[in-house]
Amino acid sequence: MVSSQYFPIIFFIILGLIMGGLLLVAGRAIGAHRPDPEKNSPYECGFEAFEDARMKFDVRYYLIAILFILFDLEIAFLFPWALVFKHLGMYGFVVMSIFLTILIAGFAYVWKKGALEWE
Repeated sequence: MVSSQYFPIIFFIILGLIMGGLLLVAGRAIGAHRPDPEKNSPYECGFEAFEDARMKFDVRYYLIAILFILFDLEIAFLFPWALVFKHLGMYGFVVMSIFLTILIAGFAYVWKKGALEWE
């Protein structure tokens, strides 16, 4: 038998499943469903798909995406540092200088290796 400590958790899981199912059924029953060729036409790029959606992407695409996320997140560390810069004093300045030096060295390495070139 289920312990009474788990009853609220199980209750909310069941309630969430019931509410989710009810909302899906209500949306399907109440919502307008009038498809036409204009609604079903491709809209993201403006032309019909010419290849399989599961085609392989070039590795450079993933490399550029990962590098963008990496450097974007690293730069995001500058905002909280800038807000408390006066409270950190010289110690905060030195630590952030070291951080930026490592970041710029990594960026220079990636640039020199040609990882940012798309050819």
